[in-house]
Amino acid sequence: MPNISGKHISYWIDSTPTANFPPLINNLSVDVAIVGAGIAGITAATLLKRAGKTVAVIESQQISTGVSGHTTAKVTSLHQLIYADLIKNHGEKKAQIYAQSNQAALEFVAKTVTEQQIDCDFSRQSAYTFAETEDHLKDIEKEVEAALKIGLPATFVRETSLPFPIVGAVKFDNQAQFHSRKYLLHLIKQIPGNGSYVFENTRVLKVDEDNLCQVTTDKGIIQAQDVIVATNIPITDEGLFFAKTYPKRSYIIGARIAEQKAPVGMYIGSGEKYYSIRTTPDKNGLLLLVGGGGHQVGTVENTEEKYLDLENYARSRFDIDSIDYRWSTQDFVSFDKIPYVGKLTPLSKHTFVATGFSLWGMTQGTLSGMILSDQILGIENPAADLYDSTRATPFLTPQGIKQNLEVGAHWVGDRLKGLNKSLQDVAIGEGKLVTVDGDKVAAYRDQTGDIHAVSAVCSHLGCVVAWNSAEKSWDCPCHGSRFSCKGEVLHGPTVKDLKKF
Repeated sequence: MPNISGKHISYWIDSTPTANFPPLINNLSVDVAIVGAGIAGITAATLLKRAGKTVAVIESQQISTGVSGHTTAKVTSLHQLIYADLIKNHGEKKAQIYAQSNQAALEFVAKTVTEQQIDCDFSRQSAYTFAETEDHLKDIEKEVEAALKIGLPATFVRETSLPFPIVGAVKFDNQAQFHSRKYLLHLIKQIPGNGSYVFENTRVLKVDEDNLCQVTTDKGIIQAQDVIVATNIPITDEGLFFAKTYPKRSYIIGARIAEQKAPVGMYIGSGEKYYSIRTTPDKNGLLLLVGGGGHQVGTVENTEEKYLDLENYARSRFDIDSIDYRWSTQDFVSFDKIPYVGKLTPLSKHTFVATGFSLWGMTQGTLSGMILSDQILGIENPAADLYDSTRATPFLTPQGIKQNLEVGAHWVGDRLKGLNKSLQDVAIGEGKLVTVDGDKVAAYRDQTGDIHAVSAVCSHLGCVVAWNSAEKSWDCPCHGSRFSCKGEVLHGPTVKDLKKF
């Protein structure tokens, strides 16, 4: 295994305390149960409690240590290159609603920070999508034209504070960045009390809707009039959201850089291989956050190479002192690039979902919380129809066809992996698919030489998992479920651990 620099933990998590909310102990009833304590769930809980509802926020692990704790934490309506495509595929009116709703989410965060005086390193910044070669310049120019057409604060620029040349960039003024976990920890601490609750280390197993909704957890049952499932991808398979999105992993490093050598603003490249760039203040000065290396979950085994590539990029482009952090994240990309926010199914009356944020969860998650709280409160939201989670399923987009064909290929083809391998073939620190007494086994040998053997068949819908060497995890290439080397659930849609041998 190559030598990778940096502490293997998200800076947002490492620089904040644990929240220490209790697990569920007794069955109880509330107005609204919210499954998942990331930015979508916490935003909805904040707005609903403010409106007089009792809420219970239920988190399987710890507050905002999932995707919201592993983000780049950019709060912006500039989503790389999207507006030209939205106008082309959905029309100018829908593209304008998308733009306005993301701008509204940005301003909601800004207003919340100001009103509640939240210490979360919030700062207004310009956001850029840049091209380094002429190959992508036309895409930049089209994006500027599209953004201006629908009223966004866009300009075309040829110079930035980046320490390397570009051929052009689209620039949005008055965007923002923040420390996502400081922001969310502040909000979540206001939820408990007066009939409302926050529970950590409580895994939701299923949600049933009848006269009252029933949320069944591994610790007990919560009844509610309404339920919001905000778990990045719904843990309930109704609605087929796992088949209307695809799971994407990406990687981030935090590098120590002197302020006078650091770029000003937030950046993301264009083209197939692109990098995300921003800085954040920390107790020792300034960190340069460089992200990239995106790929579909479970399709890359030697993930150490992703971190090494980020390190090489950072060292070749910036005058950095050291690599202090490294971490990875995962999001689900909607086939039509628009999140799904609304009812779980067309027949649902009281169960709601938010998913498919397509790597822009700080604004998309915030606007989801705003839309869902409005729907539960009976308030008309002008963006609700655009994000309607029951809209016509875009299976027949090129990306949708490709993804679902790949799922079928994995379901069949991956069963041939490991046929001629045994436990003796697994080296220390390595994970391998092997066959033991006819069973397909995912085996990991730890540093002491002990084998941890679990079923290689994903507990979601039966695909075969793949090894992720840098994260020491078993990842499902079909729908994005992830498990520790001991088979414990790290990421949904599954709620069940892998069977242990």
